[in-house]
Amino acid sequence: MPIGIIGSGAIGQALAGRFVAAGEEVVISNSRGPRSLWGLASSLGTGLKPGTVGEAASEEVVVLAVPWRRLHEAVSAAGAPDWQERIVIDTTNPLGSPDTEVADLGGRTSSEVVSDLVPGARLVKAFNTLTPAVLGADPRTPAGRRVIFLSGNHASANERVARLAARVGWAPIDLGSLAGGGRLQQLPGGCLPMLPLLMEP
Repeated sequence: MPIGIIGSGAIGQALAGRFVAAGEEVVISNSRGPRSLWGLASSLGTGLKPGTVGEAASEEVVVLAVPWRRLHEAVSAAGAPDWQERIVIDTTNPLGSPDTEVADLGGRTSSEVVSDLVPGARLVKAFNTLTPAVLGADPRTPAGRRVIFLSGNHASANERVARLAARVGWAPIDLGSLAGGGRLQQLPGGCLPMLPLLMEP
């Protein structure tokens, strides 16, 4: 089944490019509608299909790739009061406009907050610790595979996302729960963001 991506900014485009290059089918969406994504689809190939937010949100695996300040709007546009155990990959970091002000999370991790917005979903935190340029580059380098961290409260969902990352070429490392692993991944505050780690072949 295709992967749905909500958000066509730098992170959404980087992930779409890597997924399509690995042979995955992707439905990408944004707040401006499918027509605004025709150029991107043309550049990345037939594996990428522009769609509505609702169409992207209906896939088995859905990537949230929107700025923190647009998160509520994006989830609302998905029109899914119950996410019915779909896997939602949270790439967000809790930075407000203009992406320098840290959101008040009340002591929780950002993904615990996001989890409340997608009831019924199996949320996995992933793809939030590297820059778009690094995410969009080939994860297989002469020195090894680029490391991707992930965490979540559902072991089967973590495993599914880890398999996807491995197919693309990344080296996935499962950090455990959202409360524990998510705190290590979180930007700002975590110790793992912006570490361009490689795993030897």
